[in-house]
Amino acid sequence: MAELRHATAAAAATHASSSPAKRDAESVSASSPLVASSSPRGGGGGGGDGKDGAPRSSSAPHLHHQRYRLPSPVRSLLALEDPRSPSASASYRILVAVVACLVVAALVSAPSVWSRLNAPYLCRKDGIRLHCPRVNERDSLWENPHAAAASWKPCAERRSDEISDLAPENETSGYIFIHAEGGLNQQRIAICNAVAIAKIMSATLILPVLKQDQIWKDQTKFEDIFDVDYFINSLKDDVRIIRDIPEWFTEKDELFTSIKRTVKNIPKYASAQFYIDNVLPRIKEKKIMSIKPFVDRLGYDNVPTEINRLRCRVNYHALKFLPEIEEMADKLATRMRNRTGNVNPYMALHLRFEKGMVGLSFCDFAGTREEKAMMADYRQKQWPRRYKNGSHLWPLALEKRKEGRCPLEPGEIGIILRAMGYTKETQIYVASGQVYGGSNRMAPLRNMFPNLVGASFSFCRLQKKILQAKRR
Repeated sequence: MAELRHATAAAAATHASSSPAKRDAESVSASSPLVASSSPRGGGGGGGDGKDGAPRSSSAPHLHHQRYRLPSPVRSLLALEDPRSPSASASYRILVAVVACLVVAALVSAPSVWSRLNAPYLCRKDGIRLHCPRVNERDSLWENPHAAAASWKPCAERRSDEISDLAPENETSGYIFIHAEGGLNQQRIAICNAVAIAKIMSATLILPVLKQDQIWKDQTKFEDIFDVDYFINSLKDDVRIIRDIPEWFTEKDELFTSIKRTVKNIPKYASAQFYIDNVLPRIKEKKIMSIKPFVDRLGYDNVPTEINRLRCRVNYHALKFLPEIEEMADKLATRMRNRTGNVNPYMALHLRFEKGMVGLSFCDFAGTREEKAMMADYRQKQWPRRYKNGSHLWPLALEKRKEGRCPLEPGEIGIILRAMGYTKETQIYVASGQVYGGSNRMAPLRNMFPNLVGASFSFCRLQKKILQAKRR
């Protein structure tokens, strides 16, 4: 019993002599996973003995604790402490909330980052210059997606055994006379529509007049571009066409000036029935009537099938260029092919960004104040009814641009071509007129496609050169 009492007293004295810092270090050593134990078995751990059995200094556990101690939120997070427990600190909850926000942000932004990394077109803008990565040109860009169409047969061409339903000359409803407005493409559409409505109303068509363009100020006539005899003869079984106003009509000067002789306010894409109900009675009454304006004044989906076939016949068979123009066109195409060769095909690009198109669109484009002021004056002069004072146009212009209803600038067209996969080595021939904004506006496109040749001439100007050459 004496030995037992002596051992108990010695243990109590030893525990009483240990310092508070040592007791804290021992508690941390027991609870923290970052504090390594001094022995794989517990021998000497409680007394702090070293490898040689000598006692450690009292400062060793304190230094060990300072080296491995982490912030309380991190230690709680590593220990997967429940944030709802009373012992969870406020900083721990804040840390968990921050980590959760970062995870959500990463999940939301991951699709956009992935799409940008896999985008076919990524460019870096340096002033007006665009530096674009090199892309591999796909062979399918130059392949005909409708190769089977090469074996199709034209359905609009009149068959030799087809019976003509043309009414006798003395049974004509009257004569119609139109001005084909706009550029050559709009004029071609107007001519096809004029033949179609003449067929609808069983009227005689006077050879259309090509109206002088506001931009080019050109005086080219129908017979300066198309083969008139071929045009009339190709359609002789469908519509009666004459070269000029009948001699018995003495009011030729009033045909386009007199309101009584003009049919106006025809809606765009009007139906065939509209002409029968509203236009035909006036032609029967006056015998000769002019129709204006006449751009897109006949629909496509609400007219008989035979009328649409007739329009195709006019477009692809009856409208034939003069031999001199066809010869010049063949020479130009041959030179373009010889320049690029069969290995490197070329592209003919019509930008449709001339002054007239930009003005007519009433869209807003980047430019200097002087450029915007000049365009505003031009619009007010050419389209005074639409312009008014111009104050209402700018919100509408921005909205139209957002909806994609504005002409694309040359730089935007270049971006589309690069996104489609065309490389910077692509040979491009610009087939439009003078681009609005000049070389500054063309700089981004030329930077993306250095092999760009500007051919700023109109078809009518080409015809003028041909006529001048013939006179010499």
